[in-house]
Amino acid sequence: MANETFDVVVIGGGVTGTGTALDAVTRGLSVALVEQRDYASGTSSRSSKLFHGGLRYLEQFKFGLVREALAERNLMLNHLCPHLARPVSFVYPLKHRVWERPYVGAGVLLYDIMASRADSPLPRHEHLSQSSLLELAPAIDPDTVVGAIRYWDARIDDARHTMMLARTAASYGAALASSTRVQDLVEDNGQVTGVKVIDLESGHSLTVRARRVINATGVWTDDIEEMASLEGLNVQASKGIHLVVPRDRIRSDTGMILRTEGSVLFVIPWDGHWIIGTTDTPWNLRRDHPAASRTDIEYLLKWANTVLTPPLAADDIVGVYAGLRPLLVGETDDTSKLSREHAVLESENGLISVAGGKYTTYRVMARDAVDIAAAGLGPDVPESRTDEIPIVGAADFERLRHEPPPGTIAEDDYQRLLGQYGSLVTELAALIEDHNDLSTPLVDDAPYLKVEVIYAASHEGALHLDDVLTRRTRVSIETRHRGTRAATETARLMGTVLGWDQATQDREIEHYLARVDAERDSQRQLDDQTADAARMGAPDVRTPPIP
Repeated sequence: MANETFDVVVIGGGVTGTGTALDAVTRGLSVALVEQRDYASGTSSRSSKLFHGGLRYLEQFKFGLVREALAERNLMLNHLCPHLARPVSFVYPLKHRVWERPYVGAGVLLYDIMASRADSPLPRHEHLSQSSLLELAPAIDPDTVVGAIRYWDARIDDARHTMMLARTAASYGAALASSTRVQDLVEDNGQVTGVKVIDLESGHSLTVRARRVINATGVWTDDIEEMASLEGLNVQASKGIHLVVPRDRIRSDTGMILRTEGSVLFVIPWDGHWIIGTTDTPWNLRRDHPAASRTDIEYLLKWANTVLTPPLAADDIVGVYAGLRPLLVGETDDTSKLSREHAVLESENGLISVAGGKYTTYRVMARDAVDIAAAGLGPDVPESRTDEIPIVGAADFERLRHEPPPGTIAEDDYQRLLGQYGSLVTELAALIEDHNDLSTPLVDDAPYLKVEVIYAASHEGALHLDDVLTRRTRVSIETRHRGTRAATETARLMGTVLGWDQATQDREIEHYLARVDAERDSQRQLDDQTADAARMGAPDVRTPPIP
């Protein structure tokens, strides 16, 4: 990166940043992307893990946002990443006999109509009587409901999707580097012409030069703008937490969407678990590792238990994660009412910032940011074409679903891997063929195989234990031990790829165990301030070495 002047440098390796890199490089531009930690390590691994139109935004009359999001959802399911996105149904339980069914039904009907105009592959909604609802979802307390409306959206492993976007951009020639923190912007003649960065793995500093710089850092947007002495987009961080509970703890064949006092609550099927979320509260503390407090956890349990029987208890929770939404500040301090629509701003010194939006609309955000960058690069830059470029793993996915490679991977493991790697599953099969012991589970209470650790380090840019246990896999939120029992073996396997000696392995394990302890401690605290202090008790593994 230090030896080339790029057309575009993108700051930020979340879904918007990696999507921006892909958009720019597929227009024929030379692209570099720098990310201070791991791909998707911020907001983009801590969402509700849905590609959805945002049914509740219809009630706020945000028809354009819903229409745009539904079109993107359908594009993901139909073409861009059918291996990663999959249909999921939700029931909206009805509690009032007279007015609620026509009111909610009209909204869901409009949702379906808008989706069908964008080539929806999903079933249309259906009305359920109380008995039909209870047959589908026995966990719902019959004393609390009179029926339901069932509709469909899509789910996604957000961290894997973002990492796959990064790999797709790289496959087209983009240069991407994680563990690379921006320390300052470079300016020549009053224009931003690059970034000064530090490699957090080696401690070395370098300058990356570009004709255009795009700031796609989400809740860090204002920090980058301050480096250029700008007051541009005003981004408010809103904390959302999610709980993970075992699948057998809620007896249901469908997800649920429940109305709360200020927003909605999702109960989302997640393979062998359920994800329950989310909260929506302002966060003005440190943004690297937002903390879930006991108050947050009790809030979600309280609202989930308004319809569930038997009720969930704190002991049912196996995982908790917290993320920050980058919301554009509006006229109200209530973060649940701040804009989920995005904005792109070009400053006088040429810095382009993109923020806001929803995970579902990342591709549109990226397109709009690159459109502005392209306008300053001359008249010959083509239009965006990411609506027709599948993400790596999508090619040949349908054939492989019905024609698995012979005998290398057990059938159950194969189908799960196919849904996380798509056609790249053949690369994992080749690794297992060479080393049969890699087909065994990493840990006995999670489905992940040892080959996935090797592949994460060799093909997916994982540099630290946390990258594998939290984002390439979900061991950290899907096991009661939060991945601690897998740490030693994961460090050993990663070390075979990355050349770690025993001291490096021990240091990685120590960092991971400290992180888990700090998160557990934070989740016992009553408020954000004490939870944040507890979480920050564990140092970040990406700390530059002392020269």
